[in-house]
Amino acid sequence: ERLRRAGAVVLGTASLSEWCNFRAPGIPAGWSPRAGQGINPYVPSATPCASSSGSAIAAAANMVAVTIGTETDGSIMCPSSFNSVVGIKPTVGLTSRAGVIIISPRMDTIGPICRTVSDAVHVLEAMVGYDPRDAEATRMASRYIPKGGYGQFLNIDGLRGKRVGILRKDFFRFAPGSIQEKVFRDHFNTMRKMGAILVDNLEIPSMKVINDAVQSGERALMLAEFKLSLNSYLSELASSPVRSLSDIIDFNNKNPVEERMAEFGQSYLLQSEATNGIGPAEERAIAKLNKLCEEGLEKIMRANQLDVIVAPGASAHSLLAIGGYPAITVPAGYASNGVPFAICFGGLKGSEPMLIEIAYSFEQATKVRKPPILQHSVI
Repeated sequence: ERLRRAGAVVLGTASLSEWCNFRAPGIPAGWSPRAGQGINPYVPSATPCASSSGSAIAAAANMVAVTIGTETDGSIMCPSSFNSVVGIKPTVGLTSRAGVIIISPRMDTIGPICRTVSDAVHVLEAMVGYDPRDAEATRMASRYIPKGGYGQFLNIDGLRGKRVGILRKDFFRFAPGSIQEKVFRDHFNTMRKMGAILVDNLEIPSMKVINDAVQSGERALMLAEFKLSLNSYLSELASSPVRSLSDIIDFNNKNPVEERMAEFGQSYLLQSEATNGIGPAEERAIAKLNKLCEEGLEKIMRANQLDVIVAPGASAHSLLAIGGYPAITVPAGYASNGVPFAICFGGLKGSEPMLIEIAYSFEQATKVRKPPILQHSVI
């Protein structure tokens, strides 16, 4: 509704990974039994990455001007990186999740995937705000919306004076002499020339735990929340052949050929169905995730007085997901095989104005993005 009021013409829905990559392990990114396999427009054999890959493909291939994606843990950041487009993952609650099948109310967020930072910012500006159908989250996040909107932060000199933390360990793992190593070295030099203050060699002490969804408690919480969220979504539909996760599992079992059950199964759906709401185990998972946030990103940013952290591609997706933190990914380069990669700027809740200033200034200083050379087999 907000996008239409702003003048957008909605052309359709993009393909996505089956059940947002939450049906079973091993399902290829960008694949679903009904829509088939989404193709990376730069390198058809490369992954389009994560569940909002269809949105990123459509933007990258110039099929539409702007697109929308959803993210639980990496599903805006990763396809934006691999398809050389700009993705904004907003603070959870800044945009309404009403009408969206979400996995985790704690982590799920809706944001734009576009070809430029400016396009993405204008779409974000049209989307944000309180929604009674997602009342708690949007009410809490509405305090972050700046007076005058987000467009005012498209500042070409936005890097000047900003303190940018470089998360080296666990993130910048490039082979010596690789294109990625050289490109990021050049980008950091550019950022210094633009007036940024780079704080290098920072480390998140619990990163191995954060990146392990089982150890961190993220998987247990997601399994419980997915069932609750999906059943709630289905209950609101005026008409539907399925009304619960249990119904969906039965549907898949009754249509094994169409749903390609022999190849992939539905183990995550079965695990989710076996949960029974938010109990003691899930409460412990929430407490652990809160502690990882407090002693991880929040501590390192405050201790070093950082405005943002920077990491390659979507490598910081779990770090940012578990706390509902925002991020912007911007095209950074192309590997030796032609596959795109991005730079990610992340921050604490409500830091979108800072992220926009930095991302826009970086984009305008580097102008990395180039359109894909589309082959007939891709279209």
